[in-house]
Amino acid sequence: MIKIEELKFDDKGLIPAIVVDASTKKVLTLAYMNEESLKISMEKNLTCFFSRSRQELWLKGETSGNYQHIVSITADCDKDALVVEVNPDGPACHTGETSCFYNDLYENPEEAVFSLEALMKLIEGRKINKQEGSYTTYLFEKGVDKILKKVGEESTEVIIAAATDDKKETIYEIADLCYHIMVLMIEMGISLDDINSELASRHVIDKKVKQEKMT
Repeated sequence: MIKIEELKFDDKGLIPAIVVDASTKKVLTLAYMNEESLKISMEKNLTCFFSRSRQELWLKGETSGNYQHIVSITADCDKDALVVEVNPDGPACHTGETSCFYNDLYENPEEAVFSLEALMKLIEGRKINKQEGSYTTYLFEKGVDKILKKVGEESTEVIIAAATDDKKETIYEIADLCYHIMVLMIEMGISLDDINSELASRHVIDKKVKQEKMT
């Protein structure tokens, strides 16, 4: 473990802090800390930054309620930048977005990696910008009853495939079910972060229950 005194603050006494969601590893924001705000962050286990525009300290979430609970703080090899892993109470961005980094600039199609987040954005795009001939657009046009019917059908298909111990078919049907559930999520305004937060809270509860049973 290094000491604060070993960090290299710039000529204005600041050090960049990259805030990352501890669960999803998604970059939430880039902010700056001075020695005082870093000490406050470590004391409170809540992110506290130094506003370069207002020239003052600000505790993230103090007005919005979107606190960021610190899991760890790590310095880079030169000790002049920090990565702060947090469990956020809400969006990191003042716009209401989960992350401040949401304006896509460029993506190499040859190197693009599939992700649930990317699929959610694609599904959402089919709802906002309807595309003729798109099955996803068709589901949104038919409404929630149709979507729920498909979720029910795909759930049954998963059960049938698993009951026959057909792993390949079960994977195929689970993928179908996941897709239709994600369509339902977009229809209802539910994000992956909402689900992640719920599962994370259950993980903590489950861990506590296990500990209680062991004592």
